[in-house]
Amino acid sequence: MGPESASAIAAAVSRRERSAEEVTRAALDAIAARDGGVHAFLQTFEDMALRQARAIDTRVAAGESVGALAGVPVALKDNICLAWGRTTCASRMLEGYESPFNATAAARLMAAGAVVVGKTNLDEFAMGSSTERSAFGATANPWASGHVPGGSSGGSAAAVAAGMVPLALGSDTGGSIRQPAGLCGVVGLKPTYGRVSRYGLVAYASSLDQIGPLTRSVRDAVVALGVIAGVDANDATTSAREVPDFVGEIETPVEGLVLGVPREARATGVDSSVVRALDEAVKVFRGLGAKVVEVALPHAEHAIAAYYLVACAEASSNLARFDGVRYGRRADLGPGDELADLYARSRSEGFGEEVKRRIMLGVHALSSGYYDQYYATAMKARRLIKGDFDAAFGGAGGGDSPSPKCHAILMPTTPTPAFRAGERLGDPLAMYLEDVFTVGVNLAGLPAISVPAGMAEVDGARLPIGMQLVGAAFDEARLLRIARMFEGATGWDAMTPGG
Repeated sequence: MGPESASAIAAAVSRRERSAEEVTRAALDAIAARDGGVHAFLQTFEDMALRQARAIDTRVAAGESVGALAGVPVALKDNICLAWGRTTCASRMLEGYESPFNATAAARLMAAGAVVVGKTNLDEFAMGSSTERSAFGATANPWASGHVPGGSSGGSAAAVAAGMVPLALGSDTGGSIRQPAGLCGVVGLKPTYGRVSRYGLVAYASSLDQIGPLTRSVRDAVVALGVIAGVDANDATTSAREVPDFVGEIETPVEGLVLGVPREARATGVDSSVVRALDEAVKVFRGLGAKVVEVALPHAEHAIAAYYLVACAEASSNLARFDGVRYGRRADLGPGDELADLYARSRSEGFGEEVKRRIMLGVHALSSGYYDQYYATAMKARRLIKGDFDAAFGGAGGGDSPSPKCHAILMPTTPTPAFRAGERLGDPLAMYLEDVFTVGVNLAGLPAISVPAGMAEVDGARLPIGMQLVGAAFDEARLLRIARMFEGATGWDAMTPGG
């Protein structure tokens, strides 16, 4: 029997079959027992978590309806603000930072009865694809400790995969929820840009960032999305669209399902095990009655270049505030040092190598004489990439169209299974190419989900393979039903490390 689901825990706590305190203690015990070899967590909050749990039990005993996540232990990626503990972004720059407020997504989880047990590791400031760029040490893949868990939400993915918590939040700027979900064999959902508030998420690239859940099953992801989604007065980019009942029809198959598979999904550089998993996924969907067609995403080849120009440009602006004066680590000055020395030393000491690299790329792309050549060109490519997706979904109507060309697009989450720790640290381009199938979704602002879809043998280790489904904007309800169809037909969600 695999780890207990968030949905089952909430139901049991609400019916008083289990106490929230009991569930919380079990999660804290699991973290203490299993995290030593994984390092998914940067902090745990035993006292606060148990206080939260007891308060939930008191409300349940009084006959109150606590919420859809009653007593569910959750973890937050450590770039999501919480009004206790620290919010470090896995950086020396924010090593001692204590947020005075809760991120909206975190507050909504707790309002629905969830218990926050800790903060998870990540690539510094969410800049990375392996969770090896944390200032506080790398996270290991629970399936094979010598392999990476993916990134930048690798701590959240590993915590769920190892059965320490049933639900964790991550952030996804170019694949940082889906990619580690794929490499750790869990479900990772990146909602439509604007579906979930970014208030309290420490910004990396503001036009790309989105918060989403990592879970063991599609149903748990559906429940979590229903809790955290919706308009927020603190985030002007959130959509005022009504949040549908994602849970109500999750078990209802999509009739007349049409899936598009991009020609580029089997490109050179995609591991043979991933291609086999894609072919098997196509067979599964055809067996479920779906029509599978080939679609073209002709500008996908420009997605990596466009993404890293746009993301780094926005990062260079967002991270300018961490200068030792307004925010962040403040370096010591010597006799004769000036303000410029304080800025330079504080940022040099506070930021890691990858963050510095991306800031410099961004500053260069926005600099006089290069803006049009780099940033403006990347924004044009971004529009073309979005246009490719619109065409695949049947035009601007997308998911709201009565007969879209495709209901969803199916492709690998990553081009390879989890690679060995340290293997790509010296080759930034090889690391960036890990996100080749995910960055275009962020550039287009679309929803996408990674689901477990197979296993591969790599250097004697059995490692998961993830498949990605991409939907039209704000069409999460249908996208999640499609993902559930696949999950129900395959049972890959039941696979656990060592199970």
